[in-house]
Amino acid sequence: MTERPPLRHGVVLLAAGASRRLGRPKQTVLIDGEPLVARMAGLALATDPRALVVSLGAQADAVRRALGDLGDDPRVRCAEAADWARGMGASLRAGLDALPDDCDAALVLLCDQPALTVAHLQRLLTAWRGDPQHASASAYAGVLGVPAVLPRAWWPALAACGDRGARDLLRARAAEVSAVAAAGLERDLDTPADLDPLS
Repeated sequence: MTERPPLRHGVVLLAAGASRRLGRPKQTVLIDGEPLVARMAGLALATDPRALVVSLGAQADAVRRALGDLGDDPRVRCAEAADWARGMGASLRAGLDALPDDCDAALVLLCDQPALTVAHLQRLLTAWRGDPQHASASAYAGVLGVPAVLPRAWWPALAACGDRGARDLLRARAAEVSAVAAAGLERDLDTPADLDPLS
């Protein structure tokens, strides 16, 4: 019996938004002296992905600089979403298109969830590997959302997603999603008030 090769994942880090409500690029906000985009990229790389694609749009040069030395990692590549202003779906599509062909799934991350941990990402990947035809997604605030692991077979359906990215697809196909509890991830950084407890 031929042994199946191990499943491989890539990561798409969505970092294209303009952060209009925050008034400055949330990707470059410092948490404990580290830009958020670099923090999230570090967590992503700790999962040992085949590749990490950082999807860029607004403030692309500043976000690329904020990656620092992580930008030199051979697994890291940046993809600019020319139509980033159309919403998160455009950023996600650009990231998925840039992943290597041998990725069986994409782990999708945002930049603005400061409570995210490597342990949670590993739990998502473990859930997906246990049932690789299904997705796994973070469960918080009564909903399914990102971070999430999306099998390659799901990627074409994402082409129809609008500015809500994968969220609507996860909810529409909830019966095919392994929910992984993620207390704390409901808190994101959208307004200046959200930064107060972190500064």
